[in-house]
Amino acid sequence: MQTEGTYERVVVKAGTSLLTYDSDQPNLEVMSSLVAQMADLHRQGTEILFVSSGAIAAGRGAVGQVKNSSSVPFRQALAAVGHPRLMALYQEMFGTHGITVAQVLLTLHDVGERESMGEKLRDLNVRNTLLSLLELGILPIVNENDVVAVDELAGADFGDNDNLSARVARSIDADLLVILGVVNGLYTADPHEDTTAELIPTIKRFDRSISAIAGGPRDQKGRGGMATKIEAARFATTNGVNVVIAGGMEPEVLANLMQGVRIGTYCPASHSDKISRRKWLRKNISEAGSIVIDEGAATALLGGNHRSLLPVGVTEVLGDFKRGETVAIRNTAKLEIAAGITNYSSVELAKINGLKSDRIATVLGDHYGDEVIHRNNMVIL
Repeated sequence: MQTEGTYERVVVKAGTSLLTYDSDQPNLEVMSSLVAQMADLHRQGTEILFVSSGAIAAGRGAVGQVKNSSSVPFRQALAAVGHPRLMALYQEMFGTHGITVAQVLLTLHDVGERESMGEKLRDLNVRNTLLSLLELGILPIVNENDVVAVDELAGADFGDNDNLSARVARSIDADLLVILGVVNGLYTADPHEDTTAELIPTIKRFDRSISAIAGGPRDQKGRGGMATKIEAARFATTNGVNVVIAGGMEPEVLANLMQGVRIGTYCPASHSDKISRRKWLRKNISEAGSIVIDEGAATALLGGNHRSLLPVGVTEVLGDFKRGETVAIRNTAKLEIAAGITNYSSVELAKINGLKSDRIATVLGDHYGDEVIHRNNMVIL
């Protein structure tokens, strides 16, 4: 299991109340501080993905007070104004550090429970895109797509990007999720109302007593609160991601966390992210079909470097499966040696098997990656 201070891939989530600290629009001082901290980690080689709230607040700051601004349609309108304004600020701030950023707008259905084929395919697309951005050295900035996410804006499911950040962290196999707000962690009572409240340094089990302590948002700018942070932490830790709930105003909070300093409330993962993903892949192997590979490809997959499966190594396609399904990989003796999420359907793979990756687009007209199955989406059996 990943230990504190050795995190290589980190998701940082900042809430609306933090990003608009003491105002109704983006607080440039707070934002600049967080950006500088993430930029330092990025330069040191840590893969950073930033989940930022604040689009609706940014829209409200640009438009001013709007009649019925608490209704869903008007909140969506404010988000439509706020998203580009917020992103322009981040582009400028990260740009001063020489970092290229990318905007990724998501809803719950894009990184949901992965039960239906549609959900699995969307999750695969999101995962591949985010991992490709990280591989290119680009820092993804994720926000809830408020313009279309009616259920989430109405107060269901996500809650101010907290649960979104947890699902994104699961999708990319993050080592750590840092949920930053205006409160320094989970306390035994509301520290703003009870001076005897004490910080809870570690949560290993999310029982009813923990849920009872957490409350809703302290203001109307955000949709979250400690309750959704606890909900997100429960989901993330169950899926192999360590979580820290901390105050974003804490000086050098991210650098200190990466150095192993205990800040806020730490929620250790119940098992490693790799174990979690391996278990999920094993559980979801489709019986619809499988892929047969040659000895060279089998050696590459099973070797110490754990390579991806390329079309040139595929010799036969069995059955009928869709893109996004988890299929078995068989050696020349037809024995299952691995399984993974395929980037190509059985029909598409039958057309490109045995070919080099640079021929994929020419043959299919579409290109979902050089790999039939990427090593990040594969488990050795």
